[in-house]
Amino acid sequence: MNPLAEDLEHILTRTAPLWPDLSGARLFITGGTGFFGRWLLESFCQANRVHQLRAEAVVLTRDPAGFARQCPGLAADSALCFVPGDIRHFAFPPGEFTHVIHAATPASAQLNADEPLTMWETIVDGTRRVLELALARGVRGFLLTSSGAVYGPQPPELLQLPETYAGGPDTLNPASAYAEGKRAAEYLCVATAQAHGLPVKIARCFAFVGPHLPLDAHFAAGNFLRDALHGGPIRVSGDGTPYRSYLYAADLAIWLWTILLRGAPGRAYNVGSDDAVTISELAHLIAGLTDPPCSVEIARSPAPGPAARYVPSVARAQEELGLQVTVPLPLALRRTLAWAAGTSSFAKQAWML
Repeated sequence: MNPLAEDLEHILTRTAPLWPDLSGARLFITGGTGFFGRWLLESFCQANRVHQLRAEAVVLTRDPAGFARQCPGLAADSALCFVPGDIRHFAFPPGEFTHVIHAATPASAQLNADEPLTMWETIVDGTRRVLELALARGVRGFLLTSSGAVYGPQPPELLQLPETYAGGPDTLNPASAYAEGKRAAEYLCVATAQAHGLPVKIARCFAFVGPHLPLDAHFAAGNFLRDALHGGPIRVSGDGTPYRSYLYAADLAIWLWTILLRGAPGRAYNVGSDDAVTISELAHLIAGLTDPPCSVEIARSPAPGPAARYVPSVARAQEELGLQVTVPLPLALRRTLAWAAGTSSFAKQAWML
């Protein structure tokens, strides 16, 4: 039994009206082997079986063999075809495509810090190449997964970032490479859409938890879950005061499929939760999931002044697309920890709580 079976059933229940649009479709997906991509592939394959869509997805990846070792079930699914290539200059796979999901981004804080030009060029050149494929194949749907980073620092008095906020990253700071790359990718998409009529939709993604979340990268939630699995302490490297919000991966999949198939062309939608928690609160929530609860160590005392925020407004997605946060954060953390621990009985119990 797929350990994500209950999550996949939840996704398909919430997206049931969408899947007829993909009957007989052929998708091209970049970033399909990352965190976002694995949830897209899992839900696509499940919908393909349940709804008998006779659809296919071609997935670009740098390492098909490595992905097959990590996710043998997905790698063996007959609806998926994995092709090797670099996002910046891959060869176009043969055949026509109906939809493109461009989710490939090097999610590496170290790359952004050490090689900002490489980060920027990978995002921008990769987006340009995917757009070239979409135009050559005449696709009828295109989704770009962008980032809330395009807004730049959130003013502390602004509790939630709406899509209309006109801020931006600091162009004089090399560390803005990722954020500026995403801004440029969005511009390439909308400019191409205007020039050629490509139906582009943009998902500005914030922070997430769920199975497949890396526990050894730069994601605070993943690091805290790793610490909890090791018995603690959970280590907060800063002062714990910044505000974040977290959307569960099953909701993420629901939102991305909905934006692709129901979003307005040329429109951006924030993707995330609007339920803010501090990093300290997040650490203590995770600490309370272990038995006995593990300890939390916060490296620094709170700095003076207002706390930093990175929290979206999701009113547009709610009002225009009917999207909702359906899995509350405590439950999302339980399920993520259960997945990481590999205890299916705990996962089932967590889902029912």
